[in-house]
Amino acid sequence: MARIKALLVGIDDYPASVAQPLGGCRNDVAEAHRLLTDLAGERADVRVLLDAEATVGAVTDAVLNHLGAAGEGDVALLWFSGHGTQEVATGGDLLIEATGLNQALVCVDGPLPDKRLGALLDRVAAGGAQVTAVLDCCHSGGATREAELTARYAPPRPGWDLSGARAAGGPARHVLLAASRLDEPSYEGWFDGRRHGAFTHALIGAVRAAGPAATCRELLAGAAARVQRAGSTQHPVLWPDLPGGGADRPLLGGGGTVREAALPHLLRCGADGWEVDCGAVHGLREGAAGAEGTAFAVLDEGPGRGVVRALEVSAARTLVVPVDWEPEPERVYPVALSAVALPPASVTVDGSPQDVAALAAALGPLVRLVEGPQEARGLHFRVRVRDGWARVLRRDGTEFTPALPLRAPVDAERVADCLDHLTHWHQLRDLTPRPSLLDGLVELEIRRWDSGEPLRPDAAGEIVCPYGADGRPPWVSIRLHNRSPDRTLWCVLLDLTDGYAADPVLFPGHFIGPGHTGYALDGDPVRLSLPASRPAVPGAEARDWLKLVVADRELNTRPFRLPPWQAATGRRILGPVLGAAGRWTTVTVPVRTLVP
Repeated sequence: MARIKALLVGIDDYPASVAQPLGGCRNDVAEAHRLLTDLAGERADVRVLLDAEATVGAVTDAVLNHLGAAGEGDVALLWFSGHGTQEVATGGDLLIEATGLNQALVCVDGPLPDKRLGALLDRVAAGGAQVTAVLDCCHSGGATREAELTARYAPPRPGWDLSGARAAGGPARHVLLAASRLDEPSYEGWFDGRRHGAFTHALIGAVRAAGPAATCRELLAGAAARVQRAGSTQHPVLWPDLPGGGADRPLLGGGGTVREAALPHLLRCGADGWEVDCGAVHGLREGAAGAEGTAFAVLDEGPGRGVVRALEVSAARTLVVPVDWEPEPERVYPVALSAVALPPASVTVDGSPQDVAALAAALGPLVRLVEGPQEARGLHFRVRVRDGWARVLRRDGTEFTPALPLRAPVDAERVADCLDHLTHWHQLRDLTPRPSLLDGLVELEIRRWDSGEPLRPDAAGEIVCPYGADGRPPWVSIRLHNRSPDRTLWCVLLDLTDGYAADPVLFPGHFIGPGHTGYALDGDPVRLSLPASRPAVPGAEARDWLKLVVADRELNTRPFRLPPWQAATGRRILGPVLGAAGRWTTVTVPVRTLVP
C-alpha cells in the first residue's frame, strides 16, 4: 500500500522582527497529525516543524529530503499554518504574476517565496509521488476585518525578496489547497473551544465527513462551504483544477486513482442553502425565471439519493432544493444536469420510425426532438439516416461531423452524445451575458511574436495569421489587459477549435490586478499551427475562437473543457512553443490560421 510522507509546519511564536504572533497554528498541526493517524495509521510517516524549528532552511530541507523520499505511487503532503505575505512584483515576475504581486509563506526567520516552494514540490513530484500542499495562510490582504478573527498576514519587511526563481515551463505537478484567494486574508479564530485556522478546521471536518475516497476537488468544495457557513469572508482555492489530474485523486491516496472524467458539477450546502457550482456563465438562463424547469441528478450510488430542483440561477451558481430526499449538510455530492425548461438545441430525424424512437430515447437534456425546422429555436440539427449510417447536418445541409453508424441502441447513444457535444461547444462559443459593469474592462490583444505588432481583425472580423514563406507556423503573444483602475478581475481564456474542442490551456483561470496584464502561457510564444491531420499545403486553414470570460470571482472551469469530437481530426489546442461571481462578461476573437 502507498506510503504517506507528511510535513506539518505550524508557527505561532514569530519573532517581533518578522511578524505578529498567532494562536492557532500549532493546534492546526496537532489536528492534522491526528487526522493522519486516524485515517492512515502506520502508512503515515509524519515530520513536524513548530515555531523556532520552522526556518526557511529547515522547511526547504524537509521538503527535499523527507517529502522527497516519497516514491512512485506514494503520497507527499505539506501542511503549512502560519503567516503569508506579499509585495509588488517587478520585471519578469509580471509575466506570471498577473495580480502584480509576489506571494510567500513566512517562516520563523523570513519568507519562502511561493514560486520557490512550487519548484521544490514539483521536484518531489518528479519522483512519481502524488504531491499536495495545504496552505492555511494569507496570500495577500491587510488588517483584520472582523473583531473575532485574526488575519494570518505579515507585512513584508525591508530586505525580503519574494521574487523566487521562475519554474520551468509546463504545468505544475503538485496540487494546492489554499485557504484564500490571492487578494484575500485567511483567518484564525475560536472553533470548538480552541483557536484554529478557519480553513484547517473546515478542511479537517470535510475529510472526516467525506471519507478516504473523496477527491481533493470534493474536499475543497466541502471545506469552502463550511468556511462560508462559519461566517468567514475568505474563499478557499484549488489549483490547478484540471480535470483528471491530481485534483481528482483522494487527498491521502490509499489506492484511489485519477477519475477517468471529472464530474462537471458539485452539490454542497453553502451559506445560503444548497447550491450547485453551475450558473449562467455555464449556459443556464439567469434569474428565478431561468431556473424554472432546471434540475440536477445526483450521480453517486446510494439509498435516498435523488434530484435537486433549481430555485435561482446566478452567474456562477444555482440555488437548489432537494426533491423528496434529505442530503447530509456535511457532504458534497457530484451531480449532472438532468433537465432544462427550454433545451438550447433541437433536432429533426429523417429516418425510419425505429430510428426516430431510438434517438428520442437517447437524447439528453440539452437537445429536444422536433417534427420540423419550423419548431426549431436557435441551434438546430438535422439527422439523416440511410443504410445504417447517421449524418448530422446543419440547416444548409452541410455536415457537422463524419457519418456515424446507427444500427444498434448503443449507436443511438453515440449519435445523441455527438449532438450533446456539439450543443455544448456552441453554447461556449456563443456565450453572451446580459449587460454588465465589467463590459470592456479587460482587453484581449494578440501580437506578432517577432515584431510585437498588434494584429487587427479583417473585414470579416477575423484575425488572420498566415504561415511564413519558409513554411513555419506563426507565433504570437496573447495578452489580457485589465483596464479597470480599481477592480481585480478573474479571467479564463478558452480556445475553441473547429474540431469542436475547447480548453482553457492558454490562461486557465487567474486574477488580474487593476492596471495589470495577464500573459497566455506565462509569456511564452503561442504557436498557431494546423492539426497533424491537415497537411500544410496552400489554401489549408484552421479556425479558432478565443473566448475570454471575465468575472469578479472564480468560476467552475470543468464545463469549459471539451475534447475534440473525432480523435481522427487531430487534437489541436493552441499551445506553447517551449514546454508545455456575481458579475461576468465575455469577449470573443475569431482567429484563422492560413497557409498562403
